[in-house]
Amino acid sequence: MPRANFALFMADRILSGQQEVVLAEERQSLRDLLSALSRYQAKRADLAALERSIAQLDELFLLVIVGEFNSGKSTFINALLGERLLEEGVTPTTSRIHRLRYAEAGRSEPGRDGILEVGAPNELLRHLQIVDTPGTNALDREHEAITREFVPRSDLVLFVTSADRPFTESERAFIESIREWGKKLVVVVNKVDFLASTEEREQVEEFIRTNAKQLLGFVPEIFSVSSRSALAAKIEGDERAVAASHFPALESYLVETLDERERIRLKLLNPLGVATKLADKHVALSDGRIQLLEGDFETLDRIDAQLALYHQDLRGQFRFRLTDVDNLLHELESRGLEFFDDNLRLARAFDLLNKARVKADFERKVIADTPKQIEARVDEIIDWMVESELSQWQSVSDSLTARKNAHAEGGAGEVGKFEYNRQQLLDTVGRSARTAVQGYDQSAEADRMAESVRTAVAGTAAVEVGAIGLGTLITALATTQLADFTGLLAAGTLAALGFFILPARRKRAKSELQKQILELREQLMTGITAQFERETERSVQRIQEAVTPYTRFVRGERTRLNEMNQELTEIRGNLARLKELVEGI
Repeated sequence: MPRANFALFMADRILSGQQEVVLAEERQSLRDLLSALSRYQAKRADLAALERSIAQLDELFLLVIVGEFNSGKSTFINALLGERLLEEGVTPTTSRIHRLRYAEAGRSEPGRDGILEVGAPNELLRHLQIVDTPGTNALDREHEAITREFVPRSDLVLFVTSADRPFTESERAFIESIREWGKKLVVVVNKVDFLASTEEREQVEEFIRTNAKQLLGFVPEIFSVSSRSALAAKIEGDERAVAASHFPALESYLVETLDERERIRLKLLNPLGVATKLADKHVALSDGRIQLLEGDFETLDRIDAQLALYHQDLRGQFRFRLTDVDNLLHELESRGLEFFDDNLRLARAFDLLNKARVKADFERKVIADTPKQIEARVDEIIDWMVESELSQWQSVSDSLTARKNAHAEGGAGEVGKFEYNRQQLLDTVGRSARTAVQGYDQSAEADRMAESVRTAVAGTAAVEVGAIGLGTLITALATTQLADFTGLLAAGTLAALGFFILPARRKRAKSELQKQILELREQLMTGITAQFERETERSVQRIQEAVTPYTRFVRGERTRLNEMNQELTEIRGNLARLKELVEGI
């Protein structure tokens, strides 16, 4: 095919009314996706790829040439243009991306993103841009990364492989990454002049065709050429030699396939492919993160269930343990009744006249060490409660540590702001729980709780007790309420009323004793119970407050991710609809 005819196939783009409508809808969908990804903290590389795709809707058709080094990419481009614009060699000569544009005067100058802009007065370049990329298997990994990053910008990818080592493993992997972006791909088998016969050439093509189908799931268009022969023939104007290079078949395909209608279709499909890949990627990310959060919710539900059981167990066991205190009061009451039975009788009448002695006997035999025993029982309850709270903190710490380790072993998607924030919260909350466990001063906490119980009892009894202990407080209450029965036994009363009144006095004393012990029991039990209820609530609240930031994050993120998923799914559906429209153009 004459070179001038090949250049003419890239006529200026004129859009039909339908194409203009599709283009407008596509721009809006791409902007919607860009806005959504920006709001959901997508990586800058993804946003940049999408921004470039939107911008390229208004640019010339972009033909990107990729392949391993020494596959003859630069020679192939020179042959396509019909002149030597790029350096050729057996070692990697393309160490950076070259973008070839039309320019009246030939020149090369550095462009954006490390791209070398090459200008030449070549007719083909009036209507398209050609990009030459570093070899995908070059020793410099940065070159391969640059090539991979540039692929999403292409409208059509020509993958050049060498006939002497076609379709290598690294080439297959790279082609698969190209297809992930939804790019149209054409395979060029270069250096067919190294092959001895047409049969060998066909065998190479069949090898590529079979492996592509099996490994990649599609069969690309395949053209076998000798770029070196085609370039020499074009420069010399030898049409017969050009035909012998098999280059015209590729050029005919490009002319017939990339007519105005097809170029527009590919130009519109290119951003849709990039956008669909990014939408799929971030829907998958949101799905993975939602799934990860489900595990977090299960952990939080377990913590809530543990706290509910902890609260319930504290109440139940507290009531059980409080019966020990109640039993001590019952024993006190029994001793008091027995004391009156033994002492308020005629045989002890003269002993009753000694008020100080009766009071001392009452305190020694009835009150005895009951206050100390009650204080000991209360201390046991306090120690049990302190240990229970510490155990609950440890349980929460273990749950959070296990959740963090589970994420570390197999997290959801790439590390981004979501994963960072989540891990930071797990670290913070887990550290709070661990600090609570490690810094939990059981002795100090027990002293604080004992003080709060003493204060609560004193408040219930409406007495000022200063800094005395619970046992001393109970002694004060008991002696005040229970020991003043000697007034019933004053000598004057006995002398005036005689001994017939003694049984009535004893009955009255016992009744007063029962009434006052009941009052003491109510004051003591009410004060202790009220304070332990407050301590229980405080304990649960402290743990809940420590976990609250994590809970708030998990709930907020699930709402946000569900909204993100729904929005991206809708955009993805619209992209699919637009792709069908473009395919039908």
